Amino acid sequence: MNATVGTVDAAEIAKFEAMAAEWWDPHGKFKPLHMLNPTRLDYITAQIAAEFGRDLTGPAPFEGLSILDIGCGGGLLSEPMARLGAEVVGADAAERNIPVARIHAEQSGLTIDYRHTTAEALAEAGEQFDAVLNMEVVEHVADPLAYLTACQALLKPGGLMTCSPINRNPKSFAVAIVGAEYVMRWLPKGTHEWQKFITPDELYALLAQAGLEPVDRKGFVFNPVTWAWSLSDRDLSVNYVTTALKPA
Repeated sequence: MNATVGTVDAAEIAKFEAMAAEWWDPHGKFKPLHMLNPTRLDYITAQIAAEFGRDLTGPAPFEGLSILDIGCGGGLLSEPMARLGAEVVGADAAERNIPVARIHAEQSGLTIDYRHTTAEALAEAGEQFDAVLNMEVVEHVADPLAYLTACQALLKPGGLMTCSPINRNPKSFAVAIVGAEYVMRWLPKGTHEWQKFITPDELYALLAQAGLEPVDRKGFVFNPVTWAWSLSDRDLSVNYVTTALKPA
């Protein structure tokens, strides 16, 4: 049987399905994401608020906005977007993630449309959103350009996409694979494949090829002394995030 359907890589999906039940355990296999999540949210919400003229200090600042969280996992990003008032669709190709996300949203009193589906299937159905959150996914797909092209089709004209992969260099191998998987044991061995990591320049080129306009990029930097993450304008050496717009 072919291991890929569209840009979905079945081997990559299997890795995350095996960890599905642990999504909301801050001390489990997704501990790195729980630690990073506040910094990711600071970046994402600031970009969306700036692009759509929203005041984050007001009630339900994202009311009226439709947001797709592609590769939503257990809903670590979908739930905060719903709390901010957005209409959220959380989509994941790993089937076992969806019931975990649905149950947690129900327990939290949130209405989120979680679906076991792919970016390509949503694009083929003609669905479009004001914003697409595409975080820690592109380095796990079989064809990054085809995947990003599908994500571009999912944006309304003038829409915004945040995309966050891992850089590819010796430091990222040491930190994201040796450090996170073998030393700290934050993630199961084999979660990441270094050759699939994408440099910021490569991602900018792919986004442009997909029909998007890259407008910003920042680094996510971990400080082992304070044990905290922060945004950086200059250090994109391991984890980083970009914003791209679909021309209106």
